[in-house]
Amino acid sequence: MKIVSPNVELLNAPSYPSLLALVEQAGRTCYKSEDKIKDGSAEAFIRNILKRGHEAVIEHGSLSVRFTCDRGVSHEIVRHRLAAYCQESTRYCNYSGDKFGGEISVIKPCFLAENTPAWEQWKWACEVAEKVYFQMLNWGCKAQEARSVLPNSLKTEVVMTANLREWRHFLRLRTSPAAHPDMQVVAKMLCRILKDRYLVFFEDIEV
Repeated sequence: MKIVSPNVELLNAPSYPSLLALVEQAGRTCYKSEDKIKDGSAEAFIRNILKRGHEAVIEHGSLSVRFTCDRGVSHEIVRHRLAAYCQESTRYCNYSGDKFGGEISVIKPCFLAENTPAWEQWKWACEVAEKVYFQMLNWGCKAQEARSVLPNSLKTEVVMTANLREWRHFLRLRTSPAAHPDMQVVAKMLCRILKDRYLVFFEDIEV
């Protein structure tokens, strides 16, 4: 069994200038103020419309993100609308195969310290689940049947594509102290990436 850390990766990552130009051009259509487009005008325009709550304008821009997380976190991610998803399937992925190294991978919980009693119990439970999973495969069960014993901590990958407005909503909700601790980990990772790459769209979201 492999214990891995969560991760976030941008897959479809348009340049900041291209997103600025697209959103400004779309937004100025509302006011027929395209004549005011000039070098450096986009950030000020977008910052102003966001302050006024006119977030529909930024729906014209979209990003694709790959989350590496546990199955519990993934169940929360895919509840977000409007978005498109592709997720690693435990029906069709047989973890006894060479591409998986003949083992399952689980995500390290952020709330458990290594070598504590709680950590050791968690690790033991995941190891037992892995053992039973492979036993079921050896007994002739299909992967989609054996998966019933896999833990919530099982590592999965989810690709999510959403517009910028939905990403703002996602970050507001999932970086909140009320969110699950492991969800906060990946959401804050993403927020830092997006604030660095696309500042004006996410600068007002605190992490």
